[in-house]
Amino acid sequence: MSTSYLLSFPTIEVLIMACPHISSASLVANSTQVHKEECTLCFDSQDLAPGIDVCLTCFNAGCDSPDRKHAQVHYQKTNHPLVLNIYRFLKDKPKRADATEEPPQKISKLAIVPESDKDKYEFVTKVKCYACGGAEIDKSLGNLPIVIDSVMTSLSASRQSEIKAWEEEITACEHTQNLVQNPPKKLESQALAHCNDCDLKENLWLCLVCGNLGCGRQQYGGVGGNGHGLAHFDQTKHPISCKLGTITPEGTADIYCYLCNDSKLDPLLGKHLANFGINVESQQKTEKNLTELQLEQNLQFDFSMVTEDGKELEKLFGPGYTGLKNLGNSCYMASVLQVIFSLDAFQQRYYPTAMEHQSQCLLEPANCLQCQLSKLADGLLSGRYSQAVQTNETESEAPGQDGITPAMFKTLIGKGHEEFATMRQQDAFEFFQHLMTTIERKELNNSESDPTKIFKFTIQQRLQCLDCKRVRYSNNNESNISIPVPARKIKSAEEGSEESYEPVTFETCLESFTADSMVEYLCPFCNKKTHAAKNMRFVTFPEILMVQALRFESENYVTCKISVPILFDKEILNLDKYIAHGKQENEESLPEETPAEPTFDKVALDQLIMMGFPETRCKKALIATGNNGAERAMNWLFEHMDDPDNIDMSGPSEADIAKLTDMGFSQSRAKKALGETNNDVQRAIEWLFSHEDSNEGLSLQSSHNGNGAFGDSKLPANYQLHSVISHKGTSPHCGHYVAHVYKDQQWVLYNDNKVVKATRPPLEEAYIYILRRI
Repeated sequence: MSTSYLLSFPTIEVLIMACPHISSASLVANSTQVHKEECTLCFDSQDLAPGIDVCLTCFNAGCDSPDRKHAQVHYQKTNHPLVLNIYRFLKDKPKRADATEEPPQKISKLAIVPESDKDKYEFVTKVKCYACGGAEIDKSLGNLPIVIDSVMTSLSASRQSEIKAWEEEITACEHTQNLVQNPPKKLESQALAHCNDCDLKENLWLCLVCGNLGCGRQQYGGVGGNGHGLAHFDQTKHPISCKLGTITPEGTADIYCYLCNDSKLDPLLGKHLANFGINVESQQKTEKNLTELQLEQNLQFDFSMVTEDGKELEKLFGPGYTGLKNLGNSCYMASVLQVIFSLDAFQQRYYPTAMEHQSQCLLEPANCLQCQLSKLADGLLSGRYSQAVQTNETESEAPGQDGITPAMFKTLIGKGHEEFATMRQQDAFEFFQHLMTTIERKELNNSESDPTKIFKFTIQQRLQCLDCKRVRYSNNNESNISIPVPARKIKSAEEGSEESYEPVTFETCLESFTADSMVEYLCPFCNKKTHAAKNMRFVTFPEILMVQALRFESENYVTCKISVPILFDKEILNLDKYIAHGKQENEESLPEETPAEPTFDKVALDQLIMMGFPETRCKKALIATGNNGAERAMNWLFEHMDDPDNIDMSGPSEADIAKLTDMGFSQSRAKKALGETNNDVQRAIEWLFSHEDSNEGLSLQSSHNGNGAFGDSKLPANYQLHSVISHKGTSPHCGHYVAHVYKDQQWVLYNDNKVVKATRPPLEEAYIYILRRI
């Protein structure tokens, strides 16, 4: 039986209860992640009254808003009764004697130092019991003080993910650990004054093998370089170089391994530099390292840089005009999310259905993709979080908005991914592909509601041998196209000026995509290596056509951007002339290519059979270990003793191939997947998904028109520009992304948490074009 008593304050009286559920609940100090900054199902946070309810059993966070009550939903699903309600507000900032404030600390390295919010915020907490109708209970009872303290002092789940993602670990490689140097030679100061092959005096890299000093490649922020250090590696294959000017007395410096093509750690740097008469302890750091240069470059892309001609643009608020806070190099994600949630299919899939799914979902909300996509839809489309607030200390600038923080979604969508799990800048187009693939997997058993099907269409590839003139047609289902951008440099009269290019039209780029290309080809009819002409055409057209402009190319092992202006001057774009016509009556087909039978190391196979293993399992082991000898295959056999002996060397059955082709995979890729997975259909599906980024895999198609194709073949195929994603910077991995979306009869610029009315998007500089069929 519960008891209660009154606590009296000058202005309020609070009924405090002694709750019987304290002893029955599982109250243990937190040792895992705590979600306490915001609700896991919406963007209500500690900063919005009445605060956030943190479950004291599983540490999930739920809101107590009148229309959503996600904390109550959590209790109904889990029967976890006790929650800690946390509400915070900013403390008054102490002023300095001169009435000025300390400037914010500038980011200087790729790491986050955990910091307490105690100095910044005032916290108000209370414990409630949902089993007792949400009544407040005494915080001092039972094990509550220990559990509450563990919640308040722990790093939040989002903060832990942020720290883990930011802290990149640079490790040593075999080339730095086993570096063999030339005989010692002391380099005089004049030998370290400039590049051996030019007059550059900064961005100098010392070869730790022979002592050659070469300038680096051009780097972020306009740091000059002619690539003579790389040229030295190409000539000598000396792999390790150290950047002068970044050496510290502690024995750290920028170390680059050309063989690994990455920054590395040299655990013996002091010894290696001493080989050339350089004393580490006497060195002082005088230049920015690569990480600092990249961060500084990214910080330079502020809001004023991406507005049109510096004009003060009208800030927008309300439903559909909510910004996304930059988490640190997350603009690539924000621009893609703003585009997809401006499309009806994504709005209808995740916004009206949010409450129904959230009340029924049995997964942890932070780990459920649909919960997080519904949370984003609610955050972006409801308008609750798009309110005008004074975002800075000066009142001269019009009020802006805080926007929402997509940290929980970023953690989930990047989980297990080598790049998207980090806080590094990423390619927006690659993120779009990753996001669509992830959603497709989630919607595997619910294809009718899959919003990604609006991007689906079928491409036909025509290949013709130039000797026998025979042809082969093949259809593939796709969700986007990448168009070449012809680059023709304009000669400049001024030496050293920035390169510029002749403008090209969007239609010219499309023509390049569909034009014939010459490839080397082993013709099965001619039975010899020859050349073939290959081109692509549309069998069907999608509702939404996603087009990537191939603006980036690799030069000297570095991805660089080619700033070719692309003219998009047509309001309606007609694609009828790019439709495929299929095999013609006067064309003869090339014979089908039979897949090569697997080969085995006969000596190793005989050795394994003599050991007593069945021949079928011996072949399986040799395939699994890449035909690398009997010993490795034997070890594999011992590790897989419980595996069934079901390998079928005769190839996949037509029935299994049909199961995959019915799901939208091409026949050739279905055969490939089954061959790689021992003809196991379920494993073949997983294989296709896990090889999305290669030419061997294929995105699963959610729905089709009944003829094995996706999209619509009806003409005319007229498209109108719906949105663009633009990029400012020198490579896809630095700089800044923004999105322009045409909605409500106007162009809207989404730049992180800033949403403004735009006069005209920078179509000439766009990286991704999103076209809507009309």
